[in-house]
Amino acid sequence: MIHDVRRFIRRHDLIRPSDRVIAAVSGGSDSVALALALHELDAAGELHLAAIAHFNHQLRPSADADEQFVRELAASLGLPFLVEREAVAARALRERRSIEDAARAARYAFFDRARQSSGADLVALGHTRDDQAETVLLRLTRGAGPRGLAGMYPRNGAYVRPLLACRRGDLRAWLAAGNRAFVEDETNADVAIPRNRVRAELLPLLAARFNPSIVDVLADEADVARETWAWMDGEAAALETSVVRQRTAGAAEVREIDAAALRRAPIALQRLVLWRVLRHLGGPRAIAFQHVEAARRLLDAGAGARGGRVDLPGQRLERIGGAVVLTGRAAGAVGRRAEKPANLFRYELSIPGEVMVPDGPCIVSAELFEAPAGVRSASAAVRRRADGAVALVRGDLCGGSLVVRNRRPGDHFRPVGLGGRKKLQDYFVDRKIARELRDRVPLVVDASDRIVWVAGHQIDAAFRVTDRSQPVLILKFKAVGGSA
Repeated sequence: MIHDVRRFIRRHDLIRPSDRVIAAVSGGSDSVALALALHELDAAGELHLAAIAHFNHQLRPSADADEQFVRELAASLGLPFLVEREAVAARALRERRSIEDAARAARYAFFDRARQSSGADLVALGHTRDDQAETVLLRLTRGAGPRGLAGMYPRNGAYVRPLLACRRGDLRAWLAAGNRAFVEDETNADVAIPRNRVRAELLPLLAARFNPSIVDVLADEADVARETWAWMDGEAAALETSVVRQRTAGAAEVREIDAAALRRAPIALQRLVLWRVLRHLGGPRAIAFQHVEAARRLLDAGAGARGGRVDLPGQRLERIGGAVVLTGRAAGAVGRRAEKPANLFRYELSIPGEVMVPDGPCIVSAELFEAPAGVRSASAAVRRRADGAVALVRGDLCGGSLVVRNRRPGDHFRPVGLGGRKKLQDYFVDRKIARELRDRVPLVVDASDRIVWVAGHQIDAAFRVTDRSQPVLILKFKAVGGSA
């Protein structure tokens, strides 16, 4: 096993003999194996292991016991122990983000502080080949191109992953052979967490029914995608400099794209250049595939066209002569008086699972319909409410997880029964939803940021269940302490 780790480090030039490295250790098998492997390489003069770092998220009853275990491991190796604690659940509520997102942000901020305070060059993480396969599957189910399917990189700035070529089972066997203990995270058994569900259900199914080497296949695919993305990104950056002109109009940023020049490029590069520009002007707003395709349709308009336009997250696009012109804008600043910026929220919604939206306040949940004996349809089993608090949608179109967020500029959907697309803003006006309440209405969206359900109101027609053979997802909305 040590030979495999050494070879991977050298192949990717992750750590050099003069580098000072901190091992990030949670106490689980992978991170314990990481610490022990780096300790052996330190003894061989191939690096300098400077410390063991542990972050206590204070999310589980066993968190303090895990911290003590890692403290004792560091002492047994004769290494300094760096630790911080934070109530991550409170941070997630305060910052209006998911617990997983808040935990990752807090953890990596600690690693950066630990590296700087100890004078280390690198932080080593214990991700394995199995983790890589899980990451690829998660991103595939949510929708991803080469950038997303590249998975985790062996090196990302000051972070290195020396175990990325190792299987989790091999690491555990190596620990057992050396009679080395580790701790088990009880939340790994919670299949409401998407990664755990992939690990416990999807990967074993694929291995048993399709390919017993599925983990290696997916990890190899990540390597291919990573190399493909590196090439494409370089080509797109070069093309962008030649076809995109930057300027300002008052306080707004403007990008003018030479439509004819960009159309001469392969479609894959067209999309990537458009994505790069849209992402820059969109800021924190998500840019999805349909946004890029809307921009690409303007490329195909005639050279003499004028007036074709589309609103996308954070910007307006318009075809003017031979150019597609993108103008950045602040939320709420176009066509209406300036308003106080909305408190944006965005929460991951697992299937099955539920999220508490404190901005409402309300709870939004999702569960797959499983028909009880004698019940033929979901509508017969679920008591529908007049306030729209329950929605039945097509589960096969929703992917492995959803997102609950509030409105963004350019949002639109196709309400059932209206026979066409409607701007969400216009829908709110028609339904006489007070202006001050519109930013608090939860929207359930899919991985491509398409609106599935305006919670408590209406679903998109594309997700309507039209046949009994279609899988059904039950979405529920419950106000907490008042109306959301």
